[in-house]
Amino acid sequence: MNAIAPTQAILATLDEDQRMIVETAEAFARDELRPNSAKWDKEGKLPKEMLDQLGALGFLGMTIPAEHNGVETDYVTYALALMEIAAGDAATSVVMSVHNSPACAVYNMYGNEDQKQRFLKPMAMGEMIGAFALTEPGAGSDASNLKTKAVKVDGGWKISGSKQFISNGSIAGNTVVFAVTDPASGKKGITAFAVPTNTEGYVVSRLEDKLGIKASDTAALSFDEMFVPDDAVIGGLGMGYKIALSTLESGRIGIGAQSVGIAMEAVNRALEYARERKAFDMPIFELQAVQFRLVDAATRLEAARQMVLHAARLKNAGLPCIREACMAKLFASEVAETIVSECLQVLGGYGYLHDYELERLHRDVRICKIYEGTSDIQKIIIARNL
Repeated sequence: MNAIAPTQAILATLDEDQRMIVETAEAFARDELRPNSAKWDKEGKLPKEMLDQLGALGFLGMTIPAEHNGVETDYVTYALALMEIAAGDAATSVVMSVHNSPACAVYNMYGNEDQKQRFLKPMAMGEMIGAFALTEPGAGSDASNLKTKAVKVDGGWKISGSKQFISNGSIAGNTVVFAVTDPASGKKGITAFAVPTNTEGYVVSRLEDKLGIKASDTAALSFDEMFVPDDAVIGGLGMGYKIALSTLESGRIGIGAQSVGIAMEAVNRALEYARERKAFDMPIFELQAVQFRLVDAATRLEAARQMVLHAARLKNAGLPCIREACMAKLFASEVAETIVSECLQVLGGYGYLHDYELERLHRDVRICKIYEGTSDIQKIIIARNL
């Protein structure tokens, strides 16, 4: 384990299977992700072979029951493993997070047995990547304001509209698409559909050129009377809004874990540099100003990690944890950006160069305050729960 990885005290609380999963994630990040992260960032894509490996190791079906090809682990282990993957490569952790929850989580919680056999089982093994198409050009934080419509026809539905900022949208084999089936019913008129991405009318209209997480695809989708059969409905008509909200706890635990992982990598990079770089005839780590900067970063990092793990423990216990998940996501994403910035400062001018990892981590971490609900949205939800 690296210097700022989960402490031995945390690992000591895990059973043998849990420790093996976390240690496997750390090894995969060290051997496969970290050496290639900068290259994938420049190329703007993740290799399929790596995603296949991710699936083969069980990281794409972590909380899914074994009967549906999942690992059936708990949320604490999932969060710790996601931290390690994010430390190795933030873009890979996006695929892992979105795929596990919300995509797999929707089928696990609301899918019928046929949908679980057709979609969840291959998704849990990584044979099919999942995506979650809720956000639209005019409906992001306000999920009830969807414009995509599904019109009933013989044998199914015709879906027309567009989606924006869809992670995994171009690499997915299956996408959960939300559309309005009953405009007069407001939030209760939204339905979720299981849509194989080879369906005629499923169009990736654009791949976004982003500030960070460049190797993770972020797609704009469009549908023009895309036909899906009646059995594509997930959980029943009008259940879409409830389905979307029900994935928030695990989704926000995931983004909190991702934030911690990116910050963890930043602190380790800064520590490594501070121990090797010399000034005034000593490693700069011996300078109190540098020590205090890194101490503050490590302390904030540990606080963020514990908040994420606390929310995960509540989730494991089957207790409501939307407030704690939102707090963890809010705090971890906000503090992670500060941590990465302070670690970049340790490297001075070198931290600003593409050749050093801090520049990429600085770009990657910024998204954590935006997706899965912006920081402002987290505060609104937390306020409602005070």
